[in-house]
Amino acid sequence: MTVRQDQLKNGFRIVSEHMPGLQSAAIGIWVTAGGRHERIEQNGIAHFLEHMAFKGTERRSALQIAEAIEDVGGYINAYTSREVTAYYARVLKDDVALAMDVIGDIVLNPVFDPREIEVERGVILQEIGQAYDTPDDVIFDWLQEQSYHDQPLGRTILGPTERVSAFSREDLSGFVSEHYGPEQMILSAAGAVDHDALMKMAEKMFGHLQPRKGLIAEAARFTGGEARQQKDLEQAHFALAFESPGYRDDAIYTAQIYSTALGGGMSSRLFQEVRETRGLCYTIFAQTGAYADTGTTTIYAGTSADQVGELATITIDEMKRAADDMNPEEVARARAQMKAGMLMGLESPSNRAERLARLVQIWGDVPPLEETIAKIDAVSTVDVRDFAERLAISAPAALALYGPVSGAPTLAKLQERRAA
Repeated sequence: MTVRQDQLKNGFRIVSEHMPGLQSAAIGIWVTAGGRHERIEQNGIAHFLEHMAFKGTERRSALQIAEAIEDVGGYINAYTSREVTAYYARVLKDDVALAMDVIGDIVLNPVFDPREIEVERGVILQEIGQAYDTPDDVIFDWLQEQSYHDQPLGRTILGPTERVSAFSREDLSGFVSEHYGPEQMILSAAGAVDHDALMKMAEKMFGHLQPRKGLIAEAARFTGGEARQQKDLEQAHFALAFESPGYRDDAIYTAQIYSTALGGGMSSRLFQEVRETRGLCYTIFAQTGAYADTGTTTIYAGTSADQVGELATITIDEMKRAADDMNPEEVARARAQMKAGMLMGLESPSNRAERLARLVQIWGDVPPLEETIAKIDAVSTVDVRDFAERLAISAPAALALYGPVSGAPTLAKLQERRAA
């Protein structure tokens, strides 16, 4: 498999990887415009724009967009994150040009029909309402807000209902003008693809765009804080976040190995101690996520009202114990899980295309896979223990609680336990 990368004169980037033996391909446009690129009055507009891309272009109606891909057995979708918006499709190899044409059309030529805006506004308001009814969605939004208080990175991707209710056609067009320049776009494809053919299609479709300077996102500052809401639910939802490295910092590999060993699987410390030994919960996990300039290691669990306090204190105790006695076997197991998860995921052309786009966004290049594996292998037990100690004792923290949580300790009490 060979990665190839090119750039048009206007800054539009193309990256692809041919995967021999496949009869299908994944192809998409990744735009470096997500939730953290919004001004406060724009909160939710990147996600609204993603929805509107499928509601009609100058050449196709909303139904024709869906039919064009589904008539050939493919699928098309999109998502908005805090740092990118992606529009992508999966099709058979003979339909790559069709997928490229449809994706380019929805990115470049949305009509923003006022009637469709109102229809989709209603859909998004329903989506927001559904999120409010999903406790583990709510708690992670609150945790993000407390981690990055009063910053774009701390705001919800969906946006508040009052903002979404007020967005106009001009607001949508304005966000496109600000953020959808050729230098903010990456065409990524993997599977049964021909890079030279992709280059010709990209030049024809995107080569006319004029370069424009993208707006720089506000630098992130992990603030920490606490959010809790008492509500009559079956379970108390508990989530902790700790400041961790961004994805441009090689320490991200240490953080990911640590969170896997702590709470990344059935053999992890939190799963074994909190669930298997004490029976305090059904779900508990730890994970590390990263952005360009910051990251978070997150622990989540759901438990009963009378056990949330015990669960919270045991979680801190297990974090502190990991700093003292994390052993080489645990680190090796976590390292193997991390590598296997990455390599298994790359058997999918969709995952591979997304990885290529993200690496180009992060580094401007695609580092060899062997280089990434070498960095994972280079993480030592001492590295993991040192990271565990910082998280357990001194790293800035945020706490979110939702449900019957009157018996849960405050963040200040957990901080005292960390320092004890």
